[in-house]
Amino acid sequence: MAAPAGCRRDGWVANRFTAGIATTPIDIRPAVLDDLPRIFAIYNREVEGGVATFDIESREPGRDDEWLTARAPYHPVTVAVADGKVVGWASIGPWSPRGAYRRTGEVSVYVDPVSRGAGIGRALLADLVGRARSLPEIHVLLARIAQPNPASVTVHEAVGFRSFGVQRRCGEKLGRILDVELFDLHLDEV
Repeated sequence: MAAPAGCRRDGWVANRFTAGIATTPIDIRPAVLDDLPRIFAIYNREVEGGVATFDIESREPGRDDEWLTARAPYHPVTVAVADGKVVGWASIGPWSPRGAYRRTGEVSVYVDPVSRGAGIGRALLADLVGRARSLPEIHVLLARIAQPNPASVTVHEAVGFRSFGVQRRCGEKLGRILDVELFDLHLDEV
């Protein structure tokens, strides 16, 4: 997979990215415990006031550290850092707790609202796909995108995800009944 414009690759890992129109370099690296306050702040904004996640309970550093520390090595979390501050994060998590689904991971990408539209989400997702390609356990990546969310659809399609269906009226949040579009990327297909 080619790196996004402005992205330097070391193997599959995008480690520097000049986001879209922004001039601030973005570093993408594995998340560490000290990143959790910013990761959770970005995530909790969607928990409390958005539909990008169907979670309805906020996460707190200290109480929810195991979300990061207890992950399997094939379920990485990465962060995008600009000027020393986490401005976005991405992860691969289990698609299902059932053992036969172990080869499949679900991706998540979240960007701080003030940093959206600058290519950070795409850089995070491209980096995550690159990391997944080097993991022998992961062969398929899936994404669930609450509709409408054209920006997220565009980001996922830009790195090779394709829609394969819609779960109609499957979620309810903030007084809205929501459809979820399903996307997949088969890493074991050329």
